[in-house]
Amino acid sequence: MPLDTADHTYRIPGQTGDWEIVVGLEVHAQVKSKAKLFSGASTEFGAAPNSQVSLVDAAMPGMLPVINEECVAQAVRTGLGLNAKINRYSRFDRKNYFYPDLPQGYQISQFAHPIVGEGEIECERDDGSRFTVGIERLHLEQDAGKSIHDLDPNATYVDLNRSGVALMEIVSRPHVRSPADAAAYVRTLRTIVRYLDTCGGDMEKGQLRADVNVSVCRPGDYEKFRETGDFMHLGTRCEIKNVNSMRFIMQAIEYEAQRQIDLIEEGKLVVQETRLFDANAGVTRSMRSKEEAHDYRYFPDPDLLPLKLEESFIDGLKARLPELPAEKRKRFIEVLGLSEYDASVLTADKDRADYFEAVIEGRDAKLAANWVNNELFGRLNKEGLAISESPVSPGQLGKLVKLIETDVISGKIAKEVFEILWDEGGDPEVIVEEKGLKQITDTSAIEQVVDDLIAANPDQAEQVREKPKAMGWFVGQVMKATGGKANPQAVNEILRRKLLG
Repeated sequence: MPLDTADHTYRIPGQTGDWEIVVGLEVHAQVKSKAKLFSGASTEFGAAPNSQVSLVDAAMPGMLPVINEECVAQAVRTGLGLNAKINRYSRFDRKNYFYPDLPQGYQISQFAHPIVGEGEIECERDDGSRFTVGIERLHLEQDAGKSIHDLDPNATYVDLNRSGVALMEIVSRPHVRSPADAAAYVRTLRTIVRYLDTCGGDMEKGQLRADVNVSVCRPGDYEKFRETGDFMHLGTRCEIKNVNSMRFIMQAIEYEAQRQIDLIEEGKLVVQETRLFDANAGVTRSMRSKEEAHDYRYFPDPDLLPLKLEESFIDGLKARLPELPAEKRKRFIEVLGLSEYDASVLTADKDRADYFEAVIEGRDAKLAANWVNNELFGRLNKEGLAISESPVSPGQLGKLVKLIETDVISGKIAKEVFEILWDEGGDPEVIVEEKGLKQITDTSAIEQVVDDLIAANPDQAEQVREKPKAMGWFVGQVMKATGGKANPQAVNEILRRKLLG
């Protein structure tokens, strides 16, 4: 499937001409809070089945929901981070459907009056280009429980630990045009909620999952839709439920788009429906016909008053917002002088950014960025470790960077020290001192080594005078003779003076 690099439009060749993809995403982000949305039950991950279920979560008769203020605050923080409108008035509704892991027979959600309205976020592609995705709304709702089908061939078990856990459903506009852009959008969204500390964002734990809406259209039709807002210009969409990794999001979109194109070109209709992605087979499978809002018989929840937010409440949350990824990236470029690439890599994850900022306290930012992005991340990736699991602390790496910056050790020696820190730990300054790794900056000592080498290799010296680029051989020999401790800059200066005049 070719990607038109001129305008980043993903075009799929078919039997009857080219097709384009249109994607909208509904991302369910679990609110980071100690208690559930309407009860005091714990939200801790990994507890024994049905051990974190209050009477409210189990829908026992006479139990009434009580709103968790922190969940409301977390939703507002997220809305502010998405440059979205915070609605002073919002309301909870009952979304009626029946399923074994939904004890009440309805889900408390927000329909007509969500807590957060329209916004937008800027996303970055792998090639550094950026695109903007509109946010339609963010609403709060309670999660359902979990049906477990693989413990008994003749029965389904239900775990209600997740029942009542607060979710933020973040609904995008259909502004995503390729599988890679869809992954970039979800990755950006996950980064933002992690910076805000409103969601853990761990997709393997179910803290973030996406419903992916896919349709296809002919080239030019999407532009007509953007001009008019009329969905008739787009094809029939199908929703792929609960996709929980970036790779699966891309695979699901690619398969589903091709499936729809094949149907249309065979003269068949694309039926609007909800589908599931089979990660093992790499295909989407029909789950149920797509419900409309009236199928859920939404009506205001009679047990919950509408939410009316004071402006002072919103302003207080806004004042305490952390520096977000886009702002931090801009500061790293403009204030610290980092390249766009380095700044993007360092701000792509909050833990990375925090680690880097601890390293650079009083040190050269560009040198530190090079060590964090290349040496540290390279080793972490090789070992399959997260930055929070790094054996080398920010303090240790910061001291190592300072030793290089002040010419106490060379970059080559620094790599040796880094290996010791990784395997054994310790203080970089002490390691350098005890192992005698300090850089030789005494020019007279370096000159003696250079003189001896020139005297022993007159032919090589003459070759350098004819071809100055050949001086690299002498540089290598000096470093070898000094055990890599000679200051490289001093070596080059002395060699140039003695060989080239």
